[in-house]
Amino acid sequence: MACISPDGKPTESGIKLLRSLKSGLRSPEEVAKATGFPLFRVRSGLRELAAAELVTQKGEGYELSPKGNELVGSQP
Repeated sequence: MACISPDGKPTESGIKLLRSLKSGLRSPEEVAKATGFPLFRVRSGLRELAAAELVTQKGEGYELSPKGNELVGSQP
């Protein structure tokens, strides 16, 4: 489940992970519960999104970066 496509944009699953963070800081377990994705896929997806600077890690949780927030805000 790649969360970033080769052109650098989030995939459908990446968008779903980003949307799950719209309400604020969440743990990978909370994101897995919200999205229905397996925890191991959520963890790898969040790492990809962090590498693309769309989310930031704070302690054990993740939240949208300004770039990620802008992207999610522009999604229908």
